[in-house]
Amino acid sequence: MAANEQQIEYWNGPAGERWAEAQESMDRHMASITRALLAHVAAKPGESVLDIGCGCGTTTLAYADAVGPSGRVVGLDISAPMLAVARAREPAKAEFIEADAAAHPFRPEFDLAASRFGVMFFDDPPSAFANIRRALKPGGRLAFVCWRAMPDNAWAVVPFAAARDLLPEQPPPDPTAPGPFAFADPVRLKSILEKAGFANVKIEKLDSVMHMARTAADAARFTLGIGPLSRAAAGLDDATKGKIVERVKAALAKFETSDGVSPPAACWLVSATA
Repeated sequence: MAANEQQIEYWNGPAGERWAEAQESMDRHMASITRALLAHVAAKPGESVLDIGCGCGTTTLAYADAVGPSGRVVGLDISAPMLAVARAREPAKAEFIEADAAAHPFRPEFDLAASRFGVMFFDDPPSAFANIRRALKPGGRLAFVCWRAMPDNAWAVVPFAAARDLLPEQPPPDPTAPGPFAFADPVRLKSILEKAGFANVKIEKLDSVMHMARTAADAARFTLGIGPLSRAAAGLDDATKGKIVERVKAALAKFETSDGVSPPAACWLVSATA
C-alpha cells in the first residue's frame, strides 16, 4: 500500500475521528502557532486561498475572514471526519473538498496555497508540491508551517522519552518518511520545493509553545490520544497506559504555567512563489 493510501486510511479511521472530536481543544493547543501562521500567510482582501490539509477548518475560516466577501477560500483534506466538522461550522464562508492534494486535478485559480501542518505526509513530496503549484496562478504564493526536529519539540519528545521503556520496541525512525517531522531538515525541504518548481524559497524558525492542557494530568492523557506517543502506545493494555500517564504527568509538570502546560514547540515558517 502506498504511503498516501496509508495516510488516507489513517485519517479516515479512529485517528481522524479523535481529531474531529478534539477540534476545540486542538485549536487551543495550537493557538500561538496559528496566530504566527496567519501573520506569515498574510491573506489579503479579494484573494483566493487554498488551505491544504485544512482539517476541521479553523485556518480555512480565518483565511475567509481575511479575504472578505470579495475573496474565495477552499479547504482541502483527505479526512472525511474532520471535513464533516469543518462544513458544519460556518458553511457560508468557505468551500471544502475531500481530496488528496498530491493528486487532485487542480487548475491555476488560487493566489495563495497555505497549510498548517498539512504537507508533511506525502509519499513523493516533490511530485505533491508540483501538483500544488498547478493550483496557483503565475506568481502565486505558497506559505505553510511545519515541525522542526522532534528533539526540538518538547511537547512530543518529553512524553515519548518518559514512557519509552513501557512501549513496544520501536523501529529506527526514518527522518524522511511521511510523518509530522518529515521536513525537519531545512536543506532537504528547500530542495523539495525547488524540485517542484517553486522559487524564492524562504525558511525561518518559529519558536512557539504548545498549549497542551490546564494541568499536567490532562496533558498526559492528551498525549495518549493524539501525537507520536499515541501511535506508539495504541495497542497497550489499560494498566500500562495508566503507568504511562503517571510518567508523562511527572515529566510535563515542569512546563506548568499560569496559563496551563505549555512546552516549547519548534516550527518552520516556509514561503515560496510559483
